[in-house]
Amino acid sequence: MLKILRYLLLFSLPVFTDAKATTEIQYQPLQPLLSGVTQQYPVLQHVLANSKPYRVQIIYTQIDRDADNNPALTYYQYGLDNERYFYPASTVKLPIALLALEWLTEHNLTGLTADTIMLTDAATDWQTAQITDPSATSGFPSIAQYIKKILLVSDNDGSNRLYELLGQDYINQRLAAKGFTHTVINHRLSLPLTAEQNRQFNPVRFVDVTGQPILALPARSTKHHYLNRNKPTVGKAYIKGNELINLPMDFTDKNRLSAADFDSVIKRVIFPQLFSRQQRFSIRPEDRSLVLRYMAMLPPDSTSPLYDATEYPANYSKFLLFGGKAQQIPSHIRIFNKTGWAYGHIIDGAYIVDLEQQVELFVTAVVYANENDILNDDRYQREELAIPFLRELGQYLYQHELTRPRKYQPDLSEVRKATAPTTEID
Repeated sequence: MLKILRYLLLFSLPVFTDAKATTEIQYQPLQPLLSGVTQQYPVLQHVLANSKPYRVQIIYTQIDRDADNNPALTYYQYGLDNERYFYPASTVKLPIALLALEWLTEHNLTGLTADTIMLTDAATDWQTAQITDPSATSGFPSIAQYIKKILLVSDNDGSNRLYELLGQDYINQRLAAKGFTHTVINHRLSLPLTAEQNRQFNPVRFVDVTGQPILALPARSTKHHYLNRNKPTVGKAYIKGNELINLPMDFTDKNRLSAADFDSVIKRVIFPQLFSRQQRFSIRPEDRSLVLRYMAMLPPDSTSPLYDATEYPANYSKFLLFGGKAQQIPSHIRIFNKTGWAYGHIIDGAYIVDLEQQVELFVTAVVYANENDILNDDRYQREELAIPFLRELGQYLYQHELTRPRKYQPDLSEVRKATAPTTEID
C-alpha cells in the first residue's frame, strides 16, 4: 500500500518548466542546397518540383566538432511548419520509451530496473493483460524487452504497454516540461478504442524472479482531455467501415508530434549534453545504452526476439539512405532512427554515421503520399514514392556531407561502443 501511495503522490506533483521550446531554434533555409538536386535523384527531384501536395517537411542538421570533440549544430529546414498537422504514427513510440526509462529513474527502487518483470493486468472487459512474453529469454515482459521490440520493428503492443504504465498525464506533462510544445499523445496504437477508453490505464505490477512484488500500480484514469488544438483535419474524404465519408478526417483526438519536436527527441538521445537538465530525458547511463543499441541494431542481428530476415531485412525501417528493396547495410554505417507510417504520412528521423569517412548528420523528414487524398483506402504511394523520396534525400545529403569541409574530424568512439557487436543486453 505504501508503494501505491508513493506512486500516486509522485504523479500528483505539479510540473514546472523553463525549458526552451523547439520553436526557438534558428533554422537556415535548406532550399539553396536542395536546388542542386539532379536527375540522379529522380523521385526527390519530382517531389521537390511540386512539394505542396506532398506536404514535405525536412530538417537537416550539420554537426561540427571542436578540438575537444564537443558538437555544435547548424539547423536547416525545408517546408517546416509546426502548425501544419501530420499524423505521427509510430514516431511517438520513441518519446514514450524514453519516458518509461525516466519513470524508472525517478522511482529509484531496489530491484526495479528496465529488466524487472512487468506484469500488466486488466481492470475492464476491453483491457487486455500481458503476463508472459515468449520473445524474451526470461519468458516475461519487461520495459527493456518492450523497448527492444519498439526500436527494432516498431512493435505496437510494446508501446501500448508503456503508455498504460505511464498514463496520459505523465506523458504529456513531462513532454511539455521539456519544451515539446507541439506534441500530444492521447491514445494507444492500432486498437479500436474510444477517447474515453484511452484515458483509462491498466493496473501494472513489477515483481522479482521469485514472483515477490516490488511495485504495484492500480488502475488509473485521467479527467484531462489532451486534444489537438485547432481541430486538425487530413484528406478530402475517408473510409469508415465500408462507407466513403466525403469529409476531411478529424484528428482532434489523435496523437501529434511535430517534425521539430520529433527531431529534438532524437537529438536529446544522441547529444544530451547540448540540452539543459530539464530538457533532457533523465535516464540512467545503462538505459541510454540500451536505447542507442536498439535504435541502431538491424532486425536480423537480434537474438531475442528472433526475426525472420525475409519479413524484417537489414534495411527494414531504415528509409533514409537505404529504404526500398531488401539489402544489406555496409558495416561502417550506423543509423540511429525511428520511423512511422499511417494515413498516407511517412516519417523518418535519424542520426546517420559513417565510421570510415567520419561523417555524421541528422535528418528528419515527413512526406504525405496519398494522391487521391482519401484516407483508409489503402491506396497510398508508400513504396513507389515516399520511401524512394526518403532514400534519395538521405543519399543526397550524405553525399553533401562527404565533401563538406570540417575543421576537426569527429571522434566517433561512442558510436562504436554503443553499437559494438557484443552480446545483446537482456
